[in-house]
Amino acid sequence: MKRNKLVSTVLAAVLAGSVLAGCGSKTEATQAATTVAETTAAEATTQAAETTAAQETTPAAAETTAAAEETKAAGETKSAAEPAAAETEAFGDTSEGAMRVGSLKGPTTMGLVNLMNEVESGDKSGYLFEMQSQPDVIMSKLVSGDLDVALLPANVAAIAYNKTNKGISVLDINTLGVLYCVTGDESIKSVKDLAGKTVITTGQGASPEYVLTYLLDKNEVTDCTMEFKSEATEIAAALQSDPQQIAILPQPFVTVATAQNDQLQVAFSLTDEWDAVAPDSKLLTGVTVVRNDYLADHADEVAAFIEDHKTSTAAAADDLDGTAELIAKYGILPKAQVAKKALPQCNIVAITGEEMQTALSGYLQVLFDQNPKAVGGAMPDEGFYYVK
Repeated sequence: MKRNKLVSTVLAAVLAGSVLAGCGSKTEATQAATTVAETTAAEATTQAAETTAAQETTPAAAETTAAAEETKAAGETKSAAEPAAAETEAFGDTSEGAMRVGSLKGPTTMGLVNLMNEVESGDKSGYLFEMQSQPDVIMSKLVSGDLDVALLPANVAAIAYNKTNKGISVLDINTLGVLYCVTGDESIKSVKDLAGKTVITTGQGASPEYVLTYLLDKNEVTDCTMEFKSEATEIAAALQSDPQQIAILPQPFVTVATAQNDQLQVAFSLTDEWDAVAPDSKLLTGVTVVRNDYLADHADEVAAFIEDHKTSTAAAADDLDGTAELIAKYGILPKAQVAKKALPQCNIVAITGEEMQTALSGYLQVLFDQNPKAVGGAMPDEGFYYVK
């Protein structure tokens, strides 16, 4: 069925802050664009792990401060109509007609590096990959039509769908949960052990808060206090000064923090805790989306990309050494040995079809039940999911 071919115009209008056809006034359109940008900024806690890529493995707090602060500042001072300036790193087929794929440095791109390398080496063609350190840049390029496919935070994709006249579709889940509980307190083994404790975390009003609140509720923990920090680097610094504190951190901050302080360890994975209480859904970080007007004219190319993405993510799991070398080659993480250690904890996947729809809708429902704004005010309908 032919998809909505007005989406590029609609999304560009959102970015410009002009009237969104059929959806209200200039003010409403501007607010819609800002909502996407603000939510993307809120997700920067988890996605800040993506910006750690360019940093050296010096003490964790110093290592990631610049990148995290840049991402946070961009989210606070720029709307989707004014994307933060960023240098584009492009790899692959630069010929006209190549599919333009955008992703953030970190776990989502780690799942693409094997495909990127195939294209650069000439074994494949038809893809031009673009990496950015700032999520609002990826979002703005997608909605303006400068990218055809993008890898985004799961709830940001839902917001974009709701705010852009259903102009995108989800192709796959590319990253499952990357959140972990890190502490030097050996008594902490599960969410139940957080009773009576204080947990430091980021993401107030975003996925980290919603996920932890959901897990505490499901485990009937009513006396855990959440103390919010603005950045994961603040948490890393707090753990360095007092390893007995309990923190929620994303990868690859977890790998760096535990490597720098042997008193710290992973107490539990929030993904494992989620699976124990919500077997009908999955804890997610990222999804891959496509503009519907591009999909309407390039269905075969999109189908081929889905299969190539699956092959690339499988290689990331099966060939740790080779993938780690590529991660270092493309500057996602500074050293192959760090990448090899982080890879198994990054939960890189390519889940498609009905399994994708079931898992993603279940996750979004949890967020919606806690705060409808987390998914753009309404649960996406079935048109959100590209199930073939």
